[in-house]
Amino acid sequence: MKRIDALLEHYGESHQNPANIRIHKICVPTIVFTVYGLLWSIPLPDTLRHSLSIGGIGYTNIASLVFILGLVYYVRLSWALSLGMATMSLAFLALLGVLEQAGISILSLSVIVFVVAWIGQFVGHKIEGKKPSFFEDLQFLLIGPAWTLAPLYKRFGIHY
Repeated sequence: MKRIDALLEHYGESHQNPANIRIHKICVPTIVFTVYGLLWSIPLPDTLRHSLSIGGIGYTNIASLVFILGLVYYVRLSWALSLGMATMSLAFLALLGVLEQAGISILSLSVIVFVVAWIGQFVGHKIEGKKPSFFEDLQFLLIGPAWTLAPLYKRFGIHY
């Protein structure tokens, strides 16, 4: 069994209840988005922040750096899943840029939604009757987002 398959299978063991699965399919990507938002909000000098600018949005920030580091992790596990994670992450980063240009406080939005999404996660695990996988191994904080993509890959016959 490939390492990614074993990790996804292990993660799935504490995500069997249909209600918990639905909660996770919403809350996990939401948490990823808010983590990017929190990291996006860390101030950097304007000259650095706008060194990579697309449409007036500065993408040189801590969120972009974490995206690249995360992508390295996913590539080591699965090229196919890393493409899905890259697509999701780039969409989240683009949305953060649009929200920033619209004058929305990324920090405030991210903090509020982060807390609500984590409450949802813990409600899901209460329903499941099992504690979250990351209590056992922090690596599962990165496996959760891939786990939400895996059924989509299976539906379309994409091997990871």
